[in-house]
Amino acid sequence: MELFTRDEKKVEYLELIYDLVFVYMAGRNNSLLVPEEGGFILPLNFLAYVICTLAIIQLWNFTTFYINLFGRNGLRDHVFLCVNMYLMYFVGEGTRHDWIAYKEQYHIAWALILANIGLQYLIELRNHETDVWNRDLIKRMAAVLFVEAAIAFAAAWQGPVLTAVLSAAAIALGIILTAIGKSRSPGSMIDFAHLTERAMLYVVFTFGEMIVVLAAYFRGDGSFDLNVIYFSLMGFLIVVGLFLSYEIFYDHLLDRERQDNGFLYMAIHIFIIFALNNITASLEFMREESVALIPKMTFLIVSVTAYYVFLFLTRGRTKAACGMDGPFYARLTALTAVFAVLMMVFRNHGFAHIFITAAYIFAVFGALYELKRRTDKAQAEEDFMHGGACK
Repeated sequence: MELFTRDEKKVEYLELIYDLVFVYMAGRNNSLLVPEEGGFILPLNFLAYVICTLAIIQLWNFTTFYINLFGRNGLRDHVFLCVNMYLMYFVGEGTRHDWIAYKEQYHIAWALILANIGLQYLIELRNHETDVWNRDLIKRMAAVLFVEAAIAFAAAWQGPVLTAVLSAAAIALGIILTAIGKSRSPGSMIDFAHLTERAMLYVVFTFGEMIVVLAAYFRGDGSFDLNVIYFSLMGFLIVVGLFLSYEIFYDHLLDRERQDNGFLYMAIHIFIIFALNNITASLEFMREESVALIPKMTFLIVSVTAYYVFLFLTRGRTKAACGMDGPFYARLTALTAVFAVLMMVFRNHGFAHIFITAAYIFAVFGALYELKRRTDKAQAEEDFMHGGACK
């Protein structure tokens, strides 16, 4: 049966090209986070940012699952992905501070992208006439996509508040119905290694946006400016530390060979990427003296903490030898509490709070690196006991 003989799926060139439009969308979403003069982001603009960011990541998630299950890198896949890329530009153009004037454009394009993916599932039905399990999954996923598309379309014609409510409801309903659908269709075969690679690549693209923002830290007058050198170095270390922490998980702790439907792992990555987008915005705010101090400090602390919280929530997909136990989490919790307290105590000192952030991130990386060493040692001992049979 095809269900048990499927070859390992490789990330295709087409998928990487498709991801580039999401790099553009990350920048568009972050453009919503422009603080008011002498203050912070308006609540309505921040809500728009949250909804827009989660909506875009979810669209990527839906596409990735379809390609993982049924993508063949053929003409049909190319056509549908190109159509969605085209529609994404309308979504991007509607992502702006005066979004109310563009909400029809935004939501119609969003709904059409969802319907496009749903249509791909329906077309795929003809290839599974005797495959009961996959037919059930296809029907469920198509229903989820069309229901969410209908809600997104309806949101296009409402007032600002109801538009926001319906948009949030569409995203939440999509997540919930997808979880229910996958739990009731256990027969579908997910290539977990492919999903983890796709998620990793999206994280890398998100770091790419962060690196672009970091370039502002290197601006000076061309002289030997210690202030520029200090802040650029600390900013660079923050980005490197965040990236290395993810690398430890992906390259050394994650069990990519496991049998897993991938839903929870990908759902967690929605929020990992969301947290990284927030950290990118925080790096922009950090050096802006016009931005209110307490809100921007809180935003940075919450963003960095959220990144690690969701990263550690992938623990259920790590190798058996990975020793994340109670004492390990207790140390990280204490470390995070010290980080938050020190950030607020030294909130008026820019030199201090950027150093504290970098120090905290590398302290977490150090804990992860030690965990990686213990995991590698335990794995080597297990391989030795089984005569090298365990890979």
